[in-house]
Amino acid sequence: PGLPKISIPTTIVEFNGLQGDYNNIRTEKKKGNLDRAVSIMTIDKINDLRSEGWPIRLGDLGENFMVQGVDYDYFKIGGEYNMGKKVRIKISEPCNPCTRLSVLPYVGEERINEFMRTLIHRRGWYARVLDEGEVGLFDKIKRTL
Repeated sequence: PGLPKISIPTTIVEFNGLQGDYNNIRTEKKKGNLDRAVSIMTIDKINDLRSEGWPIRLGDLGENFMVQGVDYDYFKIGGEYNMGKKVRIKISEPCNPCTRLSVLPYVGEERINEFMRTLIHRRGWYARVLDEGEVGLFDKIKRTL
């Protein structure tokens, strides 16, 4: 839970998110909004941000899944994707930057506004879980719709 996220070898994906991953915003403020069950980010955007001088590590943005080998634009609102063993998700909305990212040591209160502006349209995607299951560290993700 919280920021940054750490990599684990496998996870169970449930309708309300990853098993053991409590998300305060989704649970409390958004009243359990299932359209925000999981978040996805692509390595190409992390690399773009790094090249702009932000020393982002995987998990820093709170993403549940970091995807390599496809561009950020591979994901579309309404698009459905299979991943891991039987997991099916539907992209519901883009993730917007938030002030909680100020906990990152290279951001802090001094740079949070600049960092949030930098992340607009580049923080990843939220998805609804359509089918539950298990996802492993190197499992593929494939668009189905």
